[in-house]
Amino acid sequence: MEQCALIERLARHLSADRPDEWASRLEEATSILAILKDPDEVMTQAGRGDIWRSMIDAALRQRWQVVPAQAKAQEELPVGADEEGEFTLPEKAVGGDPADWIHLQESREKK
Repeated sequence: MEQCALIERLARHLSADRPDEWASRLEEATSILAILKDPDEVMTQAGRGDIWRSMIDAALRQRWQVVPAQAKAQEELPVGADEEGEFTLPEKAVGGDPADWIHLQESREKK
Protein backbone atom coordinates (compact mmCIF):
# COMPACT_ATOMS: atom_id res chain seq x y z
CA MET A 1 0.00 0.00 0.00
CA GLU A 2 1.27 3.46 -0.91
CA GLN A 3 2.23 5.60 2.10
CA CYS A 4 -0.27 8.37 2.86
CA ALA A 5 0.74 11.95 3.57
CA LEU A 6 1.42 12.63 7.25
CA ILE A 7 -1.57 14.96 7.54
CA GLU A 8 -3.87 12.27 6.13
CA ARG A 9 -2.44 9.66 8.52
CA LEU A 10 -3.12 12.02 11.44
CA ALA A 11 -6.67 12.67 10.24
CA ARG A 12 -7.30 8.96 9.84
CA HIS A 13 -5.96 8.31 13.33
CA LEU A 14 -8.20 11.03 14.78
CA SER A 15 -11.21 9.43 13.10
CA ALA A 16 -10.39 5.83 14.06
CA ASP A 17 -13.90 5.41 15.50
CA ARG A 18 -15.41 6.53 12.15
CA PRO A 19 -12.87 5.66 9.42
CA ASP A 20 -15.07 6.87 6.55
CA GLU A 21 -15.15 10.40 8.01
CA TRP A 22 -11.38 11.02 8.14
CA ALA A 23 -11.59 14.04 5.80
CA SER A 24 -13.66 15.88 8.40
CA ARG A 25 -10.70 15.61 10.81
CA LEU A 26 -8.15 17.28 8.49
CA GLU A 27 -8.50 20.64 10.22
CA GLU A 28 -7.66 19.06 13.58
CA ALA A 29 -4.68 17.27 12.02
CA THR A 30 -3.54 20.62 10.60
CA SER A 31 -3.78 22.17 14.06
CA ILE A 32 -1.66 19.42 15.57
CA LEU A 33 1.03 19.84 12.93
CA ALA A 34 1.01 23.62 13.38
CA ILE A 35 1.61 23.12 17.11
CA LEU A 36 4.52 20.79 16.37
CA LYS A 37 6.19 23.24 13.99
CA ASP A 38 8.69 24.53 16.55
CA PRO A 39 10.86 21.82 18.12
CA ASP A 40 11.31 21.77 21.88
CA GLU A 41 14.71 21.90 23.59
CA VAL A 42 15.26 18.13 23.62
CA MET A 43 14.38 17.88 19.93
CA THR A 44 16.70 20.76 19.09
CA GLN A 45 19.57 19.03 20.88
CA ALA A 46 18.93 15.87 18.86
CA GLY A 47 18.88 17.57 15.46
CA ARG A 48 18.52 20.75 13.43
CA GLY A 49 15.40 22.80 14.12
CA ASP A 50 15.40 24.45 10.69
CA ILE A 51 15.13 21.05 9.01
CA TRP A 52 12.30 20.05 11.35
CA ARG A 53 10.39 23.27 10.60
CA SER A 54 10.87 22.73 6.85
CA MET A 55 9.53 19.19 7.15
CA ILE A 56 6.45 20.32 9.10
CA ASP A 57 5.84 23.12 6.57
CA ALA A 58 5.97 20.53 3.77
CA ALA A 59 3.48 18.33 5.64
CA LEU A 60 1.18 21.33 6.18
CA ARG A 61 1.27 22.21 2.48
CA GLN A 62 0.01 18.70 1.68
CA ARG A 63 -3.21 19.56 3.51
CA TRP A 64 -4.66 20.94 0.30
CA GLN A 65 -3.69 17.90 -1.78
CA VAL A 66 -5.35 15.22 0.36
CA VAL A 67 -8.82 16.74 0.68
CA PRO A 68 -11.42 14.84 -1.34
CA ALA A 69 -13.24 16.95 -3.94
CA GLN A 70 -16.48 17.13 -1.95
CA ALA A 71 -14.66 18.51 1.10
CA LYS A 72 -13.02 21.27 -0.99
CA ALA A 73 -16.38 22.72 -1.92
CA GLN A 74 -17.07 24.28 1.47
CA GLU A 75 -19.21 27.39 1.33
CA GLU A 76 -18.01 28.78 4.65
CA LEU A 77 -14.48 28.56 6.03
CA PRO A 78 -13.94 27.55 9.67
CA VAL A 79 -13.14 30.27 12.18
CA GLY A 80 -9.46 31.12 12.80
CA ALA A 81 -6.19 30.71 10.95
CA ASP A 82 -2.58 30.00 11.72
CA GLU A 83 -0.17 32.89 12.21
CA GLU A 84 0.67 33.12 8.51
CA GLY A 85 -3.00 32.94 7.51
CA GLU A 86 -2.27 29.93 5.31
CA PHE A 87 -4.23 27.25 7.16
CA THR A 88 -7.64 27.52 8.73
CA LEU A 89 -8.02 26.11 12.22
CA PRO A 90 -11.15 24.71 13.85
CA GLU A 91 -12.80 26.89 16.46
CA LYS A 92 -11.78 24.49 19.27
CA ALA A 93 -8.10 24.86 18.31
CA VAL A 94 -8.07 28.62 18.83
CA GLY A 95 -8.26 29.79 22.44
CA GLY A 96 -9.76 33.02 23.71
CA ASP A 97 -6.36 34.75 23.64
CA PRO A 98 -5.50 35.96 20.10
CA ALA A 99 -1.80 35.61 20.97
CA ASP A 100 -2.12 31.83 21.42
CA TRP A 101 -0.81 31.18 17.91
CA ILE A 102 1.90 33.82 17.79
CA HIS A 103 5.40 32.37 17.77
CA LEU A 104 8.21 34.81 18.34
CA GLN A 105 11.44 33.70 16.73
CA GLU A 106 14.92 35.08 16.90
CA SER A 107 15.94 37.27 14.01
CA ARG A 108 18.18 35.58 11.46
CA GLU A 109 19.74 38.86 10.39
CA LYS A 110 23.46 39.28 10.91
CA LYS A 111 24.29 41.75 13.65
